[in-house]
Amino acid sequence: MFARGNQGEVLKELEWLRERVRELEAEHARGLRLDSVTGLLSARALRGRLAEECERARRYQRPLCVAVLSVDDFEALELRHGFKAGDELVQAFAARLRATTRSHDLIGRTASAEFAVLLPDTDAEAALPGLERLLVELELTGEGTIRAAGASMGIAALQRGMSAEGLLASARQALGHSRATGGGRATIAAESDAVLDPAKAPQREAIEALAVALLERDRYTGEHSAAVIEMSASVARTLGCNAVEVERVRSAALLHDIGKVAIPDEILHKPGPLTDEEWLLMKQHPVIGERILRVLPGLGPVARMVRHEHERWDGNGYPDGLAGPEIPFGSRVIIVADTYHAITSDRPYREARSHGVAVEELTRCAGTQFDPDVTAALIGHLYGRRQGGAISV
Repeated sequence: MFARGNQGEVLKELEWLRERVRELEAEHARGLRLDSVTGLLSARALRGRLAEECERARRYQRPLCVAVLSVDDFEALELRHGFKAGDELVQAFAARLRATTRSHDLIGRTASAEFAVLLPDTDAEAALPGLERLLVELELTGEGTIRAAGASMGIAALQRGMSAEGLLASARQALGHSRATGGGRATIAAESDAVLDPAKAPQREAIEALAVALLERDRYTGEHSAAVIEMSASVARTLGCNAVEVERVRSAALLHDIGKVAIPDEILHKPGPLTDEEWLLMKQHPVIGERILRVLPGLGPVARMVRHEHERWDGNGYPDGLAGPEIPFGSRVIIVADTYHAITSDRPYREARSHGVAVEELTRCAGTQFDPDVTAALIGHLYGRRQGGAISV
């Protein structure tokens, strides 16, 4: 038999153990319910809630849709930047999802870099505008965490006789369609029925048509854009971009001046300095260019690069005053290549200046107007071309 004092200690110890068991059981239950990295619903918990929401929608004859979205090229981004950076990107996306969805929407992490959003009492067509705005928000998040990170999305609505698994599968199929057409876009399941050849993504034809329109509108601008492509692509490859990222930079370099199609000829071809009013109008061309490109499937990331091509590293650029790493990587590349070509080309108001003068100007503005790493990479590329005789001093 225990002495009375010892018996009290044993009872306290047993109570502490019982409390610890309850805490561990609660922690285990939370682990089954919540994703450990993002704090969102786990895949298992989300599937359970989806089944409940499908039953509720059928019982009360209410609409229900699901959006499945994934980080574009996540495996390549994680391979280059590391697992820690990958987790940080996923966490940033999760935080933005929580901040920009409705309080009664349900969000879960369904795969490594895939999320699902359940939208009760909402049909797919009504949800589409808000979800497309969400993709733009996620582009902003991705640029602040890992450059060139965006997302694609598939949306599906609950149909008569459709199971919860069928609804999720339909949204995933639409997601696959978004990826096959270039990524950075949202597709409703009904739009994804056609079988696509990814090698013949429709945005390539649209890009080429816009490039021809730009060349016809202003031959200097068109030829200038073509010259900037090679420099921009080389810098992107030098700084570790994969093939998809390089292609996006190439597309943005080709179309970075597309907004100038809306600028009047008397301003675009004026031989002297612009007035304050004319300059304000000219400064709208990146925003106009973004609006043009946003309507094309799969060109969201390219549109964002075009919008911010005239931002400065020190934050004193336009149209949004972004600074440093906030500026999309492709925009930082294009502005340096654009400036070099502009300096070394004849313009209506001045003659072309030499390669040496242009390099001195780039070096002087590195760290204020330009990203220093991008500037160094471009100068290295130009040095190589000069050694090969392609550029004269």
